[in-house]
Order: sequence, then structure tokens, then C-alpha cells
Amino acid sequence: MFDPSNYTITVRKDRFDGEDCFEARVAELPDVAEYADSFMEAYELAIDTIEVTEKIFSAQGKKMPKPVVQTDDDYSGRVTLRIAKSLHRALAQAANNEGVSLNQHLTNVLNYYTGYAQAASISGHDYEPIWRTSPQVEKQKITPNLRVVRSISAGKIAQYA
Repeated sequence: MFDPSNYTITVRKDRFDGEDCFEARVAELPDVAEYADSFMEAYELAIDTIEVTEKIFSAQGKKMPKPVVQTDDDYSGRVTLRIAKSLHRALAQAANNEGVSLNQHLTNVLNYYTGYAQAASISGHDYEPIWRTSPQVEKQKITPNLRVVRSISAGKIAQYA
């Protein structure tokens, strides 16, 4: 039996075309985007779109993408990463100041960051400056530094053509 609720649906509040609304997306169907005034309405529109897509695919003899099923078995809970010595030192010192192991400190930092990211996507508030992981580069106006070496008048250009 086909169950559209098995698909990976994400709903977030944001500003689209100058209006606050909720956007629902389906990971298995990347072209699907539904917009509504409430979380539930956006979710229900996504469910409806999945059902309609399945019917259309079935009528055309196409295979509907299967829902992604992720279990905890897909993740070991172990991550190895390389960082700069200075960052390693700073993190170790911060862990020591808190009286916890470096591993526990890193877990706390990641949980803290993840909480901000989730809060931002659910609430629609702009927490981005707080939890941004890469610096924003300001775009500078580029002014070309050109000079005229030789100028030909319009009449002379016609002679060369």
C-alpha cells in the first residue's frame, strides 16, 4: 500500500517573494515545493503532491522513487576529523575550563549549533549570523582600471571595416 507520509518532508518558515509563509519540500522528489500560510497546510499540500505524483507515474508506467529509510544503523556515532593545531588547542582549553573531556565539549558544541539551526528553520527567525559556519565575504564594487591607448573616430572606423 502506498503511503506518502513515509517520504522525507521538510517544512520551514521563511520569507518568499516578500511574504512570510511555510515551504514544504520532499527530499525524494527534489522538484516538489509547496507554499502555504501554515505549517500543517504546507505539509498536507506536500502529501497531496506525493499522492498525485504517484498516480501520474503509475499511469505513465514510470517508477515512483522509493522513500528514503534511514536507521541508526546507518551511523556509527564516530567521526574522525582533522583540524588546525590552534583550533585543537583552543577547544581543549575550553573543555578544560568547563571540566569536561574534549569529546564531550565537541558534542556539546555540535548540539548547541544544531539547536540553533533547527530553531531557525522552525521559527523563521534569522539566527543565521549566530550559527553561520563560514565567513560572509562582502562583495566589493570592482572598478576597472583602464586607460585609452589609441582612439579612432567613428568615421575612421568605417574606413577599416
